[in-house]
Amino acid sequence: MSTEKEYEKGLETEADVKVLNPDDALQHDEAAYGHELEVTGEDLADAEERLATMSLERCRAIMKQVKEMHQHDQNFPAATLARIDTLLGDPDAAKDESLVREMKLEALLVTENSPYAEVRALVEPHDDPALPSLTLRVWIIGVLFSGIGAFVNQLFSVRQPSVYIYAAVAQLLAFPFGKLLERTLPDKSFTLFGRQHSLNPGRFNNKEHMLITIMATVAFNTPYTSYIVFTQALPFYFNQPYAYGFGYQILGSLGSNFVGYGLAGLGRRFIVFPSFCVWPSSLSTVALNRAFHTETNEPVPGPFGRIYTMSRLKFFLVAFTSMFVYWWFPGFIFEALSYFNWISWIAPNNMTLNNIVGGVNGLGLNPIPTWDFNNLTAFTWLPLTIPTFSIMSQFIGMWFAFFMIVAFYWTNTYYSSYLPINSNHIFDNTGTAYNVSLILTDDGLFDNDKYQQYSEPYMAAGNLTIYFWFFAIYACTISYALLNHRYELMHGFKGLWREVKRALKRGGDEDGEENLAEDIHFRLMRVYKEVPEWWYGIVLALAMIVGMVGVGVYPTNTTPVVVLYGIIMALIFMIPVGMIYAVTGVQVTMNVLAEFIGGSFAAGNALAVNYFKMYGYITTAQAMYFSSDLKLAHYAKIPPRHTFAAQMVATLISTFICTAVYNFQLGFADICTSDAAFQFTCPGENTFFTAAVFWGTIGPKKLFGATGRYKALLAGFPVGFAMPFLLWGLQRAFPRQKWLRQIHPVMICAGALNWAPYNFMYFWPTVPLTLVSWVYVKRRYLAFWSKYNYVLAAAWSAGIAVAAVVIFFAVEIPGVELDWWGNDVSFQGCEDSACVRFEIPDIGYFGPAPGTFN
Repeated sequence: MSTEKEYEKGLETEADVKVLNPDDALQHDEAAYGHELEVTGEDLADAEERLATMSLERCRAIMKQVKEMHQHDQNFPAATLARIDTLLGDPDAAKDESLVREMKLEALLVTENSPYAEVRALVEPHDDPALPSLTLRVWIIGVLFSGIGAFVNQLFSVRQPSVYIYAAVAQLLAFPFGKLLERTLPDKSFTLFGRQHSLNPGRFNNKEHMLITIMATVAFNTPYTSYIVFTQALPFYFNQPYAYGFGYQILGSLGSNFVGYGLAGLGRRFIVFPSFCVWPSSLSTVALNRAFHTETNEPVPGPFGRIYTMSRLKFFLVAFTSMFVYWWFPGFIFEALSYFNWISWIAPNNMTLNNIVGGVNGLGLNPIPTWDFNNLTAFTWLPLTIPTFSIMSQFIGMWFAFFMIVAFYWTNTYYSSYLPINSNHIFDNTGTAYNVSLILTDDGLFDNDKYQQYSEPYMAAGNLTIYFWFFAIYACTISYALLNHRYELMHGFKGLWREVKRALKRGGDEDGEENLAEDIHFRLMRVYKEVPEWWYGIVLALAMIVGMVGVGVYPTNTTPVVVLYGIIMALIFMIPVGMIYAVTGVQVTMNVLAEFIGGSFAAGNALAVNYFKMYGYITTAQAMYFSSDLKLAHYAKIPPRHTFAAQMVATLISTFICTAVYNFQLGFADICTSDAAFQFTCPGENTFFTAAVFWGTIGPKKLFGATGRYKALLAGFPVGFAMPFLLWGLQRAFPRQKWLRQIHPVMICAGALNWAPYNFMYFWPTVPLTLVSWVYVKRRYLAFWSKYNYVLAAAWSAGIAVAAVVIFFAVEIPGVELDWWGNDVSFQGCEDSACVRFEIPDIGYFGPAPGTFN
């Protein structure tokens, strides 16, 4: 069945839901093995067909590797691991026919498909190497979308509120554009580099579609260099005229962007190739791609005793359209649905009530805090795609942090009662925003006399708490990776060493252990020529050189070695962060650690801290984005060298276009001020400048040093480092408590960071949503969940993204406003201007007197 026919069938008016017939052939006997193995009837039937090919000896060998790879993997069923232990440890296990049969089926699922139900639901366990991917259609659409998306995102990045075009929008539009070119381009062939190519190689396929999406994902991320350049160049910041030069700007942008890509390529064996690296956050993209290109529409049993026959594409279109229409209400017409702080409406001026339940300025403790799905995406991951253990561990962490914030605030720790309870801003001793310009010389350097006359910086209770947990999560990431990912790290380094030996022609893979436990997708990708490590090494080296030239040639007063220091930090954390991200769907961001280390080594030099932050924090984050795209290509079976070419070109296009745009924006009148046209007030750049002065000019020593006010928060480091070992001890002390295995200490720390300025309003609704989807529906109706869950997540996300763009250009830019109760009620009293527990003393300030500061 063609995609067009599937599309037409998806829109037919025939019933998409049928009453379940107990004798229906779809009622495969999943109760026998399927439920325990978390497998649909279709996948189970496929495995049973191959059952005779799996010997007990091979099954044992596979299960041994499976145990080593997945014993600490929360995504892998604990019950299956227990039966693997029985198979490997019980001498009489071979006599148990039921156990042997189940383990053989599991071995076949692991090796001929995927160990995970969510991957089996979305990724086909076969490939057609003859299917074209890097076609003329990909270059036309990919380059066009990359350029447009980079231009729009960079142009409006300095606007308040900003508008951002997500890659999901490009993925949506790529399909009709691809079909258009399929029908209009001539079917003519030509020869290039000794190979024959076609202008129109036939049906627009899923590999082309995914490659365009990958190009858009790469290109739509604007370069971090813009923050540095804006704060350097503009006169009310650091006022360094050389930063206006395009040459300086492009060197920094090229260096930071391509360093991340080089690191991602070198880390593939650790965080892309292994089957345990699921990358949950990317699965909605896979689901949307499959919805457009699948040629099957299997009926599935689901809730209410029904059979559901609606195709993925039709389900996507219905969900997308519904969310597009609905989001006009919380997004524009009735904004109280977004900030549904109904408890605050009872007494909007009550300080205690609103600091606890308020959704805007409080802690958001509200059983029904929002009707806006977009609020649940505030932490950069998509609900319905993140595993239950990750969500629940974060929820635990949020409660830990909640009680810390309340304790800090109501005991006036560090004078926090004089400030808003949950702000991420820095304040002075009068409770107003810290004005960093009052402590700088005309050259932008720290002036201690001005500092003594002005104020020390102060942080709100919410900000204090997240700094503690930032320190904790960095130490926890390292200790958790070493304790629970030892096997994967060792396996990755072995593979890298074999690759090095093969490149030096001193050996090959024959001396290595066979990867019996790897999934079918890893083996299918071995058909294609891999990108050699030295290609990525060259990209990394060239990017590093370009970045160092940008720092060294211009009068930055910073040693170019700071680039190398930042890359070293990225190298240390990239693999642990990547492994955790690939399993949990949540990224550990390195910004605070980069600021902390950079500020310690380059005290008084804010610009040096910015460079260290760019090459330490941003390159790690970009390496994660690139790795996520490499996994998408891995799932779609796109030849690695095609992905390499597409990512390189898209990154290059984005870098030059974004740099040209922000170079142009620097010439706008009143840019980054309250008088700027089009509301180009640069909120991100203002925050970046404050952070640069806070960490670079004032420095961590004054804040966290031996005499620093906040030195006690450094206890987060040992606490975080100890958490995985504490959990490890509890798991061994109480081996029957299987729920302990589902607790992820890094995610507890990550949950504790979901504050200031966020609160329970942005996270709590995800908990029941996840429990319904991942626990209730998945366990009872796995085939139904497999077919629709990720399509629903993609549809809702895309619907909101498109609605936001339409609202922005159709009503916000023309100045259309709806001034009524439903758009005002959420921003009254303490939810309009944060209420504080203590008023500023009559002396005019709180804390130590001026002239006595540390």
